[in-house]
Amino acid sequence: MVAHGGNLHEAAQRFGIAWDAWIDLSTGINPHGYPVPPVPPSAWRRLPDDGDGFAASAARYYGAPDAQHVLPVAGSQAAIRALPALLPAGRVAIAPLTYGEYAPAFAQAGHTVAPLDIACDALPDDVIHAVIVNPNNPTAALVERGTLLRWHAQLAARGGTLIVDEAFADAYAQARAQSLADTVDRAGLVVLRSPGKFFGLAGARCGFALAQPALLAALRARLGAWTVSGPARHAVTHAFEDAAWQASMRERLAAEGARLVALLSAHGFAPQATPLYAWIADARAAQLQDALAARAVWTRRFDAPASLRFGLPASEDEWQRFETALAQAVQAIG
Repeated sequence: MVAHGGNLHEAAQRFGIAWDAWIDLSTGINPHGYPVPPVPPSAWRRLPDDGDGFAASAARYYGAPDAQHVLPVAGSQAAIRALPALLPAGRVAIAPLTYGEYAPAFAQAGHTVAPLDIACDALPDDVIHAVIVNPNNPTAALVERGTLLRWHAQLAARGGTLIVDEAFADAYAQARAQSLADTVDRAGLVVLRSPGKFFGLAGARCGFALAQPALLAALRARLGAWTVSGPARHAVTHAFEDAAWQASMRERLAAEGARLVALLSAHGFAPQATPLYAWIADARAAQLQDALAARAVWTRRFDAPASLRFGLPASEDEWQRFETALAQAVQAIG
């Protein structure tokens, strides 16, 4: 099983600290989630209806060509697991340190997984598929749109596919400017988007696959009907249409992300960051995670390289507690 953040009950049990005493910084989910309006009773009673305009709303928000190029799915995780079986088996390039679900999904579908160098100009000749998380989770590295389009052209000429996971792109302009959502009418291109991160709606289990209609039809057939619930469609539609909230939240996250970077930098770390999370590579990552956990702060650890990812505290009280815990933890590990 792939490890993920958000496993707070495991941390509580391991360290003997009550679940509700923790500051959970182990995910990159916006802690100031969208204020969903009351769900109408019909959303609970009726089966989800593909004629409700949900895909069209997503197409407008993400800038996809039209609703035919958008498929709502039960979180982008559902698409990640299903897509590899729909693609010709071959060599797929995936960054060594990125979202951990892609490599096992492709391997289980009979593909050969190879490391991707995101600084390369041309993909190796034997690679027919590639996966890019943009911005990358956890390193925050961002690949420019021109490079992505060049890689797509190389793969498409081989009958392959480029998958671009833009789950964290919503939070800031630099990432949105590199989005390929407007180009998904091209063969061999899939873009995955998720309202769970920026809108703080991870519990809705809603995501979107953007691609040519034929591939989406195959994906729909594999996933089955009613992949996104009525209440989730209600929540996400309202979030997509609330431009004022989006603008205000982007300003807030920019300020809080900068605060997180400044705090980590003040303790001698060199963070790489998006507005929703910061990542540090440090040989003492395991010790630092444990020292923070002893003070009821949970983070996400990676092993290659040894590193930690920090999400945003949810309140000023959490910020103050985190700042104190970080200072104490850094001192404790020397």
